[in-house]
Amino acid sequence: MMRFERGLDFARAQDAADPLAAFRDRFAIPRRPDGTDVIYLCGNSLGLQPTAAVSLVREELEAWGAMAVSAHFAAERPWVSYADRLAPATAALVGAHPSEVVTMNTLTVNLHFMMVSFYRPTPDRRKVLIEQPAFPSDRYAVESQIRFHGFDPADSLIEVGPRPNESTIRMEDLETCICAEGSTIALVLLPGVNYYTGQVFDMAAVTRLGQAQGCVVGFDVAHAVGNIPLRLHDWNSDFAVWCSYKYLNGGPGAVGGCFVHERHRDWVDKPRLAGWWGHDQASRFQMGPDFIPISGAG
Repeated sequence: MMRFERGLDFARAQDAADPLAAFRDRFAIPRRPDGTDVIYLCGNSLGLQPTAAVSLVREELEAWGAMAVSAHFAAERPWVSYADRLAPATAALVGAHPSEVVTMNTLTVNLHFMMVSFYRPTPDRRKVLIEQPAFPSDRYAVESQIRFHGFDPADSLIEVGPRPNESTIRMEDLETCICAEGSTIALVLLPGVNYYTGQVFDMAAVTRLGQAQGCVVGFDVAHAVGNIPLRLHDWNSDFAVWCSYKYLNGGPGAVGGCFVHERHRDWVDKPRLAGWWGHDQASRFQMGPDFIPISGAG
């Protein structure tokens, strides 16, 4: 185990030995008025711009200008197949099979999409378990979904937080809650990493606990993807959602992603919101009236 030391010499030695140090040069780093680089610790909010982004975005704009609608099929990187092209790299980031992931929308939109299919409350099993403090927009989405189904967040939303004078949530407290309330919980929805404290949750253990009680288990991994190793497929998580503008450095407005475990890939009997990009690509442009879903997360 490495022994850390306080002091500038130790820090400089570690920087010099860092095999990834050269990657710093691949990002545009804001500068202070005196021209020196800032120390940027806001990647949890917005990642730095990769220097390659400018030319890559310009190439897409040039394809649009030169080919217009034909760029969907004839561009160097055809737009019609963008999701297929991104799937292998995305799957590697979250520990999934390419067929289990799709790059689309924003995080909150994706969370709503997932809850349409996976949050199926009944009067006896209607509750959603989240952490406290949860990222505000996650809480907004969960509360709105509970109300959408005709229930009241006051008695349908369970929040588990740290104990007094502690900053992180104990795993045993999550376990106690899930075991005590499991028969009434429809969905366990936790982050991979808490946005405020940086606490890393044991997603494998949470998944096992929730599913043992008959709960669906999903994760918001916005602060985990690109930050910590993920193995969503191996952990058997039902679904996950994320954005790409934090540790993935996608930039403001960059599309997010979804993971749906392959156990659910042929979920023809589940409710879902259908649309253009979810239609089978081979027949999509035949413009038929019937929706033919893509198998998997797409």
